[in-house]
Amino acid sequence: MPNPWFESVAEAQRRAKKRLPKGVYGALVAGSERGLTAEDNLAAFAEIGFAPHTAGLANEKNMAVTVMGQELSMPVMISPTGVQAVTPGGEVDVARAAASRGTAMGLSSMASKPMEEVIAANPKTFFQLYWVGDRDVMAAKVERARRAGAAGLIATLDWSFSYGRDWGSPFIPERINFEAARRYAPQVLTRPRWLWDFAKTMKIPDLTVPNMVATPGDKAPTFFEAYGQWMQSPMPTWEDVAWLRELWGTDKPFMLKGVMRVDDAKRAVDAGVTAISVSNHGGNNLDGTPASIRALPSVAAAVGDQVEVLLDGGIRRGGDVAKALALGAKAVMIGRAYLWGLGANGEAGVGNVLDLLRDGLGSAMIGLGKANVADLSTDDLVIPAGFERQLGDVAVANAMLSTSPAASRAREA
Repeated sequence: MPNPWFESVAEAQRRAKKRLPKGVYGALVAGSERGLTAEDNLAAFAEIGFAPHTAGLANEKNMAVTVMGQELSMPVMISPTGVQAVTPGGEVDVARAAASRGTAMGLSSMASKPMEEVIAANPKTFFQLYWVGDRDVMAAKVERARRAGAAGLIATLDWSFSYGRDWGSPFIPERINFEAARRYAPQVLTRPRWLWDFAKTMKIPDLTVPNMVATPGDKAPTFFEAYGQWMQSPMPTWEDVAWLRELWGTDKPFMLKGVMRVDDAKRAVDAGVTAISVSNHGGNNLDGTPASIRALPSVAAAVGDQVEVLLDGGIRRGGDVAKALALGAKAVMIGRAYLWGLGANGEAGVGNVLDLLRDGLGSAMIGLGKANVADLSTDDLVIPAGFERQLGDVAVANAMLSTSPAASRAREA
C-alpha cells in the first residue's frame, strides 16, 4: 500500500481524483460559469513574492491566535462547505482532524451531519447560516445552534445562485435510489477503496441536510429540496443582518462571510458583527469577482481596527497563509484544500493538510525573520503594481455611516 501521507495540497487533489468516483470528485471542483474567479483565487497568490532575510532569522514560530473568542494553535480554520458525504464520517471526520490540530471548525447549514455530532467532535465549531425562509424559521435554527453549543455563528447572505460550468457539472442525484445507483455504478465499481469505506458502515451516502430543520431528528430535506427553499426565500437586508446578530446575542461571536467591498465592510461593522470573512465563496458565486486576496488590503485597512478580518479563498500552502496575514488578515479559512485531504485519506488527510499549512507557514516565518505571526507585514512581501482591488466607494461609505446608529452611539459615548 502506498504511503498515505502527501507532501502538498496539489498531491492531495490528485489522490482524491483517483480515489473518488468521477461525479463525487466533480462536485468538489470549485468554480461557476467560466471559472474566472476560481482561477484568480489561485493566480493572485502566485503574483505575490517574499522579501526574505539572510541572517538573524527567526528561531521561534509563535502561531497561536484568538479568533471569535476561540484560542487556535495556528491562524488557519475550517471554512463551512456543504454536503461532505465523500467519506462516511463527513463533517465529523473534518471536525476531529481540526480538533486534533487545535483549530476551529466552520459547519455549513447544508452539511451532511447534524450539528450536535460535529460540535461533540470539536467544541470550537461555528455554525453557518444561509437565509432560508422568514425570520421565524431563522430564529428556530439559531436557537438550535444555541442549544447545541455552537461557539459562534457565521452568516452567508450574498448568494446570487450563479450556476452552470463551461466544463460541465456532474450528475448529483437528489436521493440514492435505483436510478441513481444505476447511473453511478460504473464510476463506483472502478473505485473499490471508496466503495469499501461505505460498505463497512452498511450505509449509503446520505444526501439529506439535517441542519436545515429546527429540531434534531426531524425529517431532513434533501440537498436539492433545501436549495429550492433557499432560492425562493427573499434576499436579506442589512436590517436582517443586525436582527440576526442581536438574536444570537451581542456578546457572542458573529461573522459575516462574503465581504468584498469596503462599504459593505463598514455596514457590517455598523450591524454589530465581530468578524468578517473577505471571501468570494471559492469562485462558486458571481463569476468575475476578483480574488479575495486582492480585496483584503483595503477591507483590512478600513475596518481591521474594529472587527476581526479573515481571508477565505485560494489558500493552498503555508506561504499563502503568511501572505494573507501580511496583508491584514488575522487568520485564514480553508475550503477546497481540506476537501482534497478528506477525499484523499479521510480524517487523516484533513490533518495532513493542516500540518502542511502549519509547516509551510513556519518556513515562511523563519525566512522572513518573524517569530510571531502578528509581526508579518507588507514589508515582507513583493507586491506588483496594480495587484490590489479596492471595491466600493470609501468616501460614500464614510458619509453614509456618519449618521448610522453605531456612529451616534460612538458620539454619545
